[in-house]
Amino acid sequence: MNQHVATAKVSWKTTLMAVLAILGWIGYWYWGTLEAMAQIWWRSETYAHGLIVPPISLWLIWRERHRLATVQPSPAYVFALAIPCLVFCWWLGELTAVNALTQFSVVGIIILAIMALVGPSASKELAFPLIFLLFAVPIGDFLLPRLMEWTADFTVLALRLSGIPVYREGQNFIIPSGHWSVVEACSGIRYLIASLTVGTLYAYLNYTSLKRRLTFILVALIVPIVANWLRAYIIVMLGHLSGNKLAVGVDHLIYGWIFFGIVIAIMFVIGMRWAEPDASNQPNKQALASHRESTQTPWLSMTIIALIVAAAPIYEKFRQQTSLSADIQLSPAATVGPWQETPSPVNWQPRFVNPSTELHSAYNSPDGWVGLYVAYYQNQNYDRKLVTSTNVLVASNDPQWQIVTSRLANANVGGSALSILESELLNKKNSTDDRYTVWQWYWINGRLTSSDIEAKWLSAWGRLTGTGDDSAIVVIYAPKPTADVLLPAFASELGDKIHRSLAEARKK
Repeated sequence: MNQHVATAKVSWKTTLMAVLAILGWIGYWYWGTLEAMAQIWWRSETYAHGLIVPPISLWLIWRERHRLATVQPSPAYVFALAIPCLVFCWWLGELTAVNALTQFSVVGIIILAIMALVGPSASKELAFPLIFLLFAVPIGDFLLPRLMEWTADFTVLALRLSGIPVYREGQNFIIPSGHWSVVEACSGIRYLIASLTVGTLYAYLNYTSLKRRLTFILVALIVPIVANWLRAYIIVMLGHLSGNKLAVGVDHLIYGWIFFGIVIAIMFVIGMRWAEPDASNQPNKQALASHRESTQTPWLSMTIIALIVAAAPIYEKFRQQTSLSADIQLSPAATVGPWQETPSPVNWQPRFVNPSTELHSAYNSPDGWVGLYVAYYQNQNYDRKLVTSTNVLVASNDPQWQIVTSRLANANVGGSALSILESELLNKKNSTDDRYTVWQWYWINGRLTSSDIEAKWLSAWGRLTGTGDDSAIVVIYAPKPTADVLLPAFASELGDKIHRSLAEARKK
């Protein structure tokens, strides 16, 4: 047995050198992705936990050092087979400028590269520490709208059951003591991510059976959502009962974190009742018994992995050097039938960042006016992309404008039936009920859609097939009292001309 352990230690020295070499190689080629991920950790309170995930993974590996010392590392090509898929996913994420896809892919490449070099027996011991690295990927913003909606639903229901009259409009509601809104900070996404990360680690450290671990992780997923609902209700009640002297301003957030901390602490205390003995430091007798001498070295595997890993970044650098942006001109007709072009009569514009070009105007007709906004994107990257969470009709912190409701609707756009996204826009600073109906849809290389996901895939397909990623958002809007008549007429009569203008800009 001692000879086997000594042999394993010698093999581990060589394997660790190969692991460090491949990690350095991955870091070199994917530095931009890793740096972008670290910047999000640093600037975002929601994803700040990512700063401690890698150190925790290293500590978890260190805990397993005695068991790993009894395992003979040996290259396993089966793990390397999946690396090309992740490299392709990373490249696809680069094409579409999707941070989550590139970052998940890079972390997955790191995990599989290590597993391919250390082999199946060692990978079994390292499985959780390596998989835990996935929590470093800052993802979760896509849950914000649904979490906000659930929070508003529960709060309004609880208030009504408490006998307090509530008037609700979207994520905003009014009670006799004042006006409340469910904004992004109230969604509970921070609580959810923190609870899931810590709860998963807690389950691994305190349980050994898979059933108990998965059960606790599920609890850690559900508890913060329900706790956030209760937190929102309690804060509104504190404000209502205190005449808006408590639970407002900074106190709002402080009380929320105190409440969340208490709930999570109770969850952990209850979870300790079913804790199981820690077997992490026990010798791996099965590994010793089944030990087989291996003369394979990791260098060949490392070389193959290195070549696969570098392929996509090298090609992407070449592709970016050959992609040149052209000057783009958008010129819808100034006069079409009864429609006469004029500056927009309202001081609102959709918030689309860094487009290749944009157009914002309005068209008058005998029955009223319709506003038109078009943002055009070409050769998209992380600084300039159409579909992103920061490109919205109205920013969540906008002091004047607010989106009240949004829904999918059917419309005739330039003679074609199309599903569009219809929203209601409210001017909060106007003393009168100043509202506008907004229609929006995407134009992707001549294809029309209102789906963010479909727009991303159409853009990626255009790049993959060499037809380009030219994309645009088309937004039309009108005062709510006249929108039911004017928007369908405008979309039907000018929709095709707008699309032709986009197609002409693409050819230039």
